[in-house]
Amino acid sequence: MRPLTIDIVSDIACPWCAIGYARLQQAMNSLADEMTFDVRWHAFELNPDPGGDGQPILEALARKYGRSPAEVEAAQADMMRIADGLGLNFNRMQERYTRNTFDGHRLVKWAAEHGKQTEMKLALFDAYFGHAENIADPDVLRSRAESIGLDAKEANDVLASDRYGEAVREDEAYWQQAGVSAVPAFVLNRRYMVPGAQEPDTLVQYLRKAAVAESEH
Repeated sequence: MRPLTIDIVSDIACPWCAIGYARLQQAMNSLADEMTFDVRWHAFELNPDPGGDGQPILEALARKYGRSPAEVEAAQADMMRIADGLGLNFNRMQERYTRNTFDGHRLVKWAAEHGKQTEMKLALFDAYFGHAENIADPDVLRSRAESIGLDAKEANDVLASDRYGEAVREDEAYWQQAGVSAVPAFVLNRRYMVPGAQEPDTLVQYLRKAAVAESEH
């Protein structure tokens, strides 16, 4: 069994990040007899301005990319179909609002200390894309932490403080300096970067190559 570390740079508000991880999961499952995986999540903010919170997503994306709301809606519908094929709940992704995800990233850091980093990330993807919940709202964040078996009071304490804030900022700065400017980005054994939400078969090839290259060093 070859070990492989996968650093995932992503944002909670990024639909391709949720799709990319679901595809990665399929790739990892198909390699379960060959390799072991250590997955670590890292922060990236698509909407780093807290004051830019709360705009209807279709309007915000149309303005950001200079496209019509109808074009944006069609692109989102395509993503919903892809997500559905992967077993993801994207049912309300067109109803969501732009949200700042800084506190969500802090909660993911906290969840990592309890061995539930991936579960926390997936719970927040589901909250945002499946239920159009306000993932900047401490009540929503606490509720989602509780839903994966974490302590609600401790989650509240984290959110009411500035704990993990510095860790999130350092994380963001490190990966930006390492050349990550778009998400998702998958970094294999800290050597090989795979950009974007690649298909599972493509990811299998990358994972195998990275593991073989590492064993030859």
